[in-house]
Amino acid sequence: MRLLQNAFYIERVKPLLTRGKQKYKEFLAEIKQKPLYIRILFRVLVVFAFILLYLIAVDINFLWLFGSSPKIGDLNNPKYEITSELYSSDGKIIGKYYDVNRTPVKYDDISPLLIKTLIATEDSRFYKHHGIDVQSSFSVFWYMLKGKKRGGSTITQQLVKNLYKTRSNYSRGLLGHIPVLSTIIYKTKEWDNALKIELFYSKNEILAMYLNTVDFGSNAFGIHTASKTFFNTTPDKLTLSQSATLVGMLKAPTLYSPILNPAKSLERRNVVLGQMQKSKLITQEQFDEISRKPLETDYHQGSDDEGNANYFSYAVARYLRDWLKQKGYDLYKDGLKIYTTVDSRMQTYAEEATTEQMKILQRSFDQQLRNNDPWTDEKGRPLAGFMDNIIKQDPYYKTLKKRFGDKNDSINYFLNRKHKMTVFTWKGERDTTFSHIDSLKYFNRFLHAAFVSMDPSNGQIKSWVGDIDFNYFKFDHVKQAKRQPGSTFKTFVYTAAIDNGYGPCDEVTDSPVTINYTENGEQKTWSPHNVTGVFTGQSATLKYAFAHSINSIAVQLTKKLGWQKVIEYAHKMGITSQLENVPSVAIGSSDVSLYELVNGYCPIVNGGYRVEPMLVTRIEDKDGNLIEEFKPKATRIFSEETAFLMCQMLRGGLSEPGATTQALFSFDLFRSKIEMGGKTGTSQNLSDGWFVGVSPKLIGGAWVGGEYRSIHFRSNSMGEGCKTALPIFGRYMEKVLKDARYDYLKVGFTKPGVKISKNYSCHTVLPPKDTLQLDSVQMDAF
Repeated sequence: MRLLQNAFYIERVKPLLTRGKQKYKEFLAEIKQKPLYIRILFRVLVVFAFILLYLIAVDINFLWLFGSSPKIGDLNNPKYEITSELYSSDGKIIGKYYDVNRTPVKYDDISPLLIKTLIATEDSRFYKHHGIDVQSSFSVFWYMLKGKKRGGSTITQQLVKNLYKTRSNYSRGLLGHIPVLSTIIYKTKEWDNALKIELFYSKNEILAMYLNTVDFGSNAFGIHTASKTFFNTTPDKLTLSQSATLVGMLKAPTLYSPILNPAKSLERRNVVLGQMQKSKLITQEQFDEISRKPLETDYHQGSDDEGNANYFSYAVARYLRDWLKQKGYDLYKDGLKIYTTVDSRMQTYAEEATTEQMKILQRSFDQQLRNNDPWTDEKGRPLAGFMDNIIKQDPYYKTLKKRFGDKNDSINYFLNRKHKMTVFTWKGERDTTFSHIDSLKYFNRFLHAAFVSMDPSNGQIKSWVGDIDFNYFKFDHVKQAKRQPGSTFKTFVYTAAIDNGYGPCDEVTDSPVTINYTENGEQKTWSPHNVTGVFTGQSATLKYAFAHSINSIAVQLTKKLGWQKVIEYAHKMGITSQLENVPSVAIGSSDVSLYELVNGYCPIVNGGYRVEPMLVTRIEDKDGNLIEEFKPKATRIFSEETAFLMCQMLRGGLSEPGATTQALFSFDLFRSKIEMGGKTGTSQNLSDGWFVGVSPKLIGGAWVGGEYRSIHFRSNSMGEGCKTALPIFGRYMEKVLKDARYDYLKVGFTKPGVKISKNYSCHTVLPPKDTLQLDSVQMDAF
C-alpha cells in the first residue's frame, strides 16, 4: 500500500506541484517586467488580500487560533446584564435583583456636561472618526515598540471591549498566548467590531451604550447606578465636578474611587478638568473655581436587597421561580420590571409597628431572664445540651469538623477564638469582640417576629415583614417558617361547625372530653385541658367559647365533626401544609406558616371565597413591554351565610366580656366606622404567640417567638399571643388608619345578601363572679 501511495505521488502529484511552482515563477517574472505603477498596484492588492484573509480568519476564529468574536446579530442587538427592579403598587422601587448592578439610561437622560467631559478625556476626536482613530492608533504602536503601554482605544473600541470581553480568556484563542501577537489580535477584533458598531448605531447611541456598560467600582455598573452610588443623584443632574470625578474613575475605578482613595480621586478629577480647559470646553476661571473645591460625595452603596421590603423581595424571587424557568428569563440579568401588590407606605408602617413592639418585648424578655440562658424545658429548667446541638448544626462547625476530623482540641480552639465583629442590638449596630460560640449564644437570645397583611377580596399582599432585621436574620418567618398556630387554628374548627349546622348562639358545656383514636396503628387516648386548668361545668355559646379559646368546647366540636372534617376545611380555606391526622389538630398542634394562616381567614371576610395570595400584578421586559399580567383567583368554598356568621364570631373577640382580642381597645382604632375582629393564639409552653386581625378590606397576622421552641417567655402574663403578637397588628392598623390615604378602609363589614337562618346576636352577660365560674376562662389556650 505504501509503495502504491509513493507511486501515485511521483506520477500524479509531484508533476502538478512542479508545474504550479514554475507557473508562479513565470508570473512573478512577468510582473517584474510591467510598469512601476502596475507593480505597486499588485503589491497593494497582495497586502489587501492578506489583510482581508486575516480579518476573515480572525472573525471566524480559523482553526481556533484567534478566539471567539461577536457575530453580526450580537452587534445588531447587544446584550448586557441589566438589573431587574421590583416596584410597589404605588410605583416605588422596593427591591432589585442583579449579578451586575446596572440600570441602563437613554442618551437624553444623561447630562450634556458628562458627555463633554467624557469626550474631552477619553476620545477627543470621537465625532471625527468611524470607530478607529488612526492618529491615536499609530501612536499606540510606536509606544508599544518602545516597550511602553499607552491607551489609544476610542470610545467605540472600549464599548466593544466592555460588551464582548474581547480580552478575556474565552476570546483569546491559541495565538492569544503569544506576547505582542495577542495584542495585535485583540486590537484587530476591537477595530473590526468598532467599525461594525459605527455602521449600526449613531454617535449618541454609542455614547449611551458605553456609559451604560462601564464599571465604576463599588458594585456600580453603568452611569445610572454610579450617579446614585457616589452622589445620590441621576445622570441628567450631574454637575461638572461630579462628571469629572466619574470620568476620572474610568482609568482605574478602585485607585480613583472618591470613597476608597479620595486624595487620588481629587487629583484625577482636576486632571480631567484640566483636559476640558485645554480643549476650551471650560474657561480658566471655571477650572480654577472648581479645582479648588473638595470632593463632595453622598455615598449610597447599592445592594440586591435595597428598598424597605427585603424579605418580600426574596419571597417574590421564590414566587416567580417556576414562571422564570418556564418563560426562559433570568431574574438577575434580564432587566425585568416586576410590579407587586405591596404598598410601600403600608410596608413602612408594618416595619415600624414590628420594630416598636419587639423593642419592648425584648427588653421584657431580657429582664425576665436576668442573665440566665433563655432555652428551657417544659418546666422552665435549663435545657442540657442545647448549645452543643446548635453548635453541631452550625456551618462553621461543620467546616472545622471536615478540616480537623476528630481533633476536638483544634475545633474548640477555633470555636472559642475571639475576634472583632459587628452585632445587632435594638439600639443600633455595635462593635464587639466575640468567639464564634459567644456569637451563637448572643444571637439566640433574641425574640423574632413576622407580620403580613393582605386584601381579603383578592389576596393581594400589602405588607410583609419576615423578621426583626434583614441584615442579621435573613430567614423569612412569614412563609419559610412553620410553627404551631395555637388557638388561631380554632377558626377552622368553628367554620366547619357553622357550615355543618351549628350557630354562634348554640351552647355547649365546658366539661372534660376524652377522645380515643388510632395513630400509626397504635391506640391512643387524648384528654385536653383548658389553659386555666379547670372546667366550669357551665354552658357557653360558641361565640363566647371561641372568643375565650375554651379548649374543651373546640375539642367537643371536633369530636362530633371528626378531625378529618376540620382538616378538610383548613385545606379548603387556604392551609397548604400537611396536617397531622390527630384530634389535637383542632387546637393547633400541626405546624403552619403565617402566610397560609392569614390567607385562610380571607374566605370569612370576603363572603366565602378562597383567594390565592398575590404578590405580583404584572411583569415587563427591559423595554417596558408587557410579558405577563397576573389576575386574582377566587373559588367559592362555603356559603355567604357561613362567612357572615364566622365574621360575627371573630367580632365576638371584641364584644364578648373578657375576650383576649379586647386588647385592641388599647390602640386608637375605633374612632371611625371601621369594624374589626380577630383571634389570638399561643402554642404550648408559650413558644409562639399569634394574632390574626380582620377588617372588611384589610386583614393582617403577626407571629412572635424564639428561633427555637425552647426559647420563650416563662409566664402567661407576658408570653400569650394577646401580649406579644396582637400589639403588632394594633400598632400597624393605628398607623394605617391615621393616614388619610387609607380612609377607604374605615367601613363596616358588608351586610349579607342572603337570609341568615341562625341566631348570631346573642351576647354573654356575666353575673357576679361569686355566682358563676365562666369568667375564669379568660386566658388564651394552647
